[in-house]
Amino acid sequence: MDINIATLRGIYTGLSTAFNARFGSTATFYSTVAMTVPSTTAMNEYPRLDDMPGIREWIGDRLVHDLSASTYQIRNREFEKTIGIKRSQIEDDQIGIFAPVASQMGQDAAEFPDQLVWPLFKVGNATKCYDGQYFFDTDHPGFDENGDPVSVSNYTAGAGAAWYLVDDTQVMKPMVWQPRKAFKLTPMQNETDPNVFFQSKFIWGVDGRCNAGFGLWQLAHMSKATLNADNYQAARVAMMNIRKRDGSIINIRPTKLLVPPSLEGAARQIVNAELINGGESNIWQKTAEVVVVPYLG
Repeated sequence: MDINIATLRGIYTGLSTAFNARFGSTATFYSTVAMTVPSTTAMNEYPRLDDMPGIREWIGDRLVHDLSASTYQIRNREFEKTIGIKRSQIEDDQIGIFAPVASQMGQDAAEFPDQLVWPLFKVGNATKCYDGQYFFDTDHPGFDENGDPVSVSNYTAGAGAAWYLVDDTQVMKPMVWQPRKAFKLTPMQNETDPNVFFQSKFIWGVDGRCNAGFGLWQLAHMSKATLNADNYQAARVAMMNIRKRDGSIINIRPTKLLVPPSLEGAARQIVNAELINGGESNIWQKTAEVVVVPYLG
């Protein structure tokens, strides 16, 4: 194959098409727990939204509730993946073998939010969030029905594999996915590029800027207790009793039961089975959707 501008442009078009097609068709998990908040600067600064009271009857002047002066930041990071194609491979017309490589790069880019969100989510019981407590903890600052300060738990200790209840119906979510610059395929394929002159190699790479961080701890509960009906109920009750600053209920709905592959059977038995214990009706059937997340393994 002759190497010229048209040839190189065609190669880039083919690789870019493969990259974009796979990027657009790849299934991901992160949106179950993470809200997407676009970024336009080096970092985003988030106000605390968890201590806002509910709507009140309008009597007299409006009562202005200022957002907390306490904020937390998620700073964007840079990421890349690069491949090189030897000039001789193009000359020998072997470029077709790199289309699957470009497709894999598209899949990797699409799945990259999962690579940032889930590892952070998994260590939430040992990583502090905006209120100074671990994201999954037993003593978050909260409120009782009178609006008085109390300790609130979204963590159940135990010796087993961790499983999670999540409310994904709210505007806010437990995690934040913060994209700054989308991943795209960029070529270095000019004959005068140093990589071509010194290494006889054409280079294509993807890069992007982004990061992940913690959102509202109230919307997720981590349990390392045995996944059974009693512990499932206890986690639901703990989530649904969390209150706002004025004592009103937040209306949390534990809609997703997130498990690693090792707990899939137990999870489906709890919320999918119609009958249990040799014929009894399962009162927890369809109370949550099971989501098996490989990244939680």
